[in-house]
Amino acid sequence: MPQKPSANDTIQIALIGAGGMGSGDANYAQQIPGVKLVAVADLYDGRLERAKERWGAVATTRDYREILDRKDIDAVIVGTPDHYHAQISIDAMNSGKDVYCEKPMVQKIEQGHAVVEAQRKTGRILQVGSQYASSMVFHKAKELLKAGAIGELNMVEAWLDRNTAIGAWQYSIPPDASPQTVDWARYTAIAPKRDWDPKRFFRWRNYQDYGTGVAGDLYVHLLTGLHVVTGSLGPTRVYSTGGTRYWKDGRDVADVTLALVDYPKSAEHPEFTLCLRVNFASGGVTDSFGVRFVGSEGVMSVGYSALTVNRRPREAEPGFTIGTFPKAVQEAFLRDYHKKYPQQQPNADAMRPDREDVFTPPRDHVPHLEHHRNFYQAIRTRKPFFEDARFGLRTAGPALLCNHSYFERKICEWDPATLTRKS
Repeated sequence: MPQKPSANDTIQIALIGAGGMGSGDANYAQQIPGVKLVAVADLYDGRLERAKERWGAVATTRDYREILDRKDIDAVIVGTPDHYHAQISIDAMNSGKDVYCEKPMVQKIEQGHAVVEAQRKTGRILQVGSQYASSMVFHKAKELLKAGAIGELNMVEAWLDRNTAIGAWQYSIPPDASPQTVDWARYTAIAPKRDWDPKRFFRWRNYQDYGTGVAGDLYVHLLTGLHVVTGSLGPTRVYSTGGTRYWKDGRDVADVTLALVDYPKSAEHPEFTLCLRVNFASGGVTDSFGVRFVGSEGVMSVGYSALTVNRRPREAEPGFTIGTFPKAVQEAFLRDYHKKYPQQQPNADAMRPDREDVFTPPRDHVPHLEHHRNFYQAIRTRKPFFEDARFGLRTAGPALLCNHSYFERKICEWDPATLTRKS
């Protein structure tokens, strides 16, 4: 049975994969009292050197297994390219470590159940690094939706657009990048064998061999927020389309995507359809994000740091379109209609109220930091945060199914109960 650190124990952690997200995660982690970074693994020597510059006396290695062999390390952050997420997470849990794994939890759908089983078998904490699960804004949206703030949900629109080179994954390549400074053999050990290519190492999101495209990078975030708000276990059907419209830089994934995702009726919500969108050349907008919940009596819009609810009650009566009916039929229709909806003298009380409510979290609420706080709290209490391996597969699976739909040019079906692809 995993030991539970006391409130005064220092949780010693290691970072595996010291790129942009991994390094950011390590910085957030060290803002949590009682958390200490002691080791870093990466396949580029420059990042190991930078780790020492940033964080002082940390052990560094190219081989993550050296970190897993250390008994003094309690948890690891997995910030590698996507193709290593599942293997390192499973290896870490089997070695007795708790795991904070960047999203998507897996690169391939079929890897998901092995991660779920490893968490079940080992009893370790695994938390997926999609921070909207800890966002106060999304939890407020959940509360409002459940209270009927917008009536009955019927559609959701979600988007995350970018219009910058870095946003489109054109990450910088260091001038010293070479087979001597990068462990290319280890990087491609579980990927198709290719000759050394610095773009494939430093701009890995552009390639199916190592990344998961728009779906894994951004759809997972949007699905995480959606599942938090609705309590959904997942969709049943996915259709995705798009293409490489602007970034013709050798990538083999799309830079513009649209997806339609059908969610079944459940105890938590009625049947609804989700529309997803990502565009990496979005007309001058540098970073546009939102989730828009459309209901029968209002619309709830969720952004990075605000929540807006616009309400307008349904009409008191449906009205009529009888101008093309014969006069006698019109008269008969109106007699029945006015029996059901008696005519009233117009007055101020009959005006339909329009209302807008805006909710903003405290200025010091940072979802990334809150997400790490939840992870280390889970380590201390041994009570897993809800974004565990199963939740991770519930978001990664449908997101990755969008890739299948895009490349196969077909509608794909998903079973939210078994978390498997049906067709």
